[in-house]
Amino acid sequence: MNEKILMDRIGYRFKDAELLRTALNHSSYVNECRLAKSESNERLEFLGDAMLEGFISYELFRRLPFTEEGDLTKLRAHIVCEKSLFRCASTFSLGEFLNLGRGEELNGGRRRSSVVADAMEALIGAVYVDGGTEAATDFVVKAFAAIIDEATSGAVGADYKSRLQELLQADGPVSIHYEVEKEEGPDHDKLFYVNVFDSGKTIGYGMGKSKKQAEQNAAKNALLGMKGASCVF
Repeated sequence: MNEKILMDRIGYRFKDAELLRTALNHSSYVNECRLAKSESNERLEFLGDAMLEGFISYELFRRLPFTEEGDLTKLRAHIVCEKSLFRCASTFSLGEFLNLGRGEELNGGRRRSSVVADAMEALIGAVYVDGGTEAATDFVVKAFAAIIDEATSGAVGADYKSRLQELLQADGPVSIHYEVEKEEGPDHDKLFYVNVFDSGKTIGYGMGKSKKQAEQNAAKNALLGMKGASCVF
């Protein structure tokens, strides 16, 4: 498969194309061709794994200024995992470009999530070595954009709104609604302030970079203010 096609798909031009080739070399291919172990993608995978966690940690830290460490850790674990890596790699069909040994090829290695996810980490490592921190950060943020957006919008992670609903309903019917009190900042960097009401009474207040995030924080603060609610965290 033409490496130029892959570079076009990932949106990054390697200065040292050999790094890209190494990132695509599965250990089965290296063993079968009797190449040096250093020519497999395992070392780049090791580096990419560490860099990915760092880049995602910073992106979450930057996007979620009011989210606590524990929740940030959960969100990062959702993003930095085999499933997410495979999902991202599949957007540019990374499996098609891998160099596999015959046995791995016959066993469906190109579609195996563990193989493709490892190659994705190796690709991140290769971009970092070739282009430095800025290039690798840009690549990761773009490749994982959809998953990061899901995480930071409250689509994954702790669902405090559902927990609040369940806890309040334990005592009978409730009427909960969320209301944006105000918005601050430019369109590309807005901050939302949200109140949560139960039967017309304010029970929580939260801020966030999106309405969903602000609602989640409002629900969380409502839970923190409820006697005996700590058991739901």
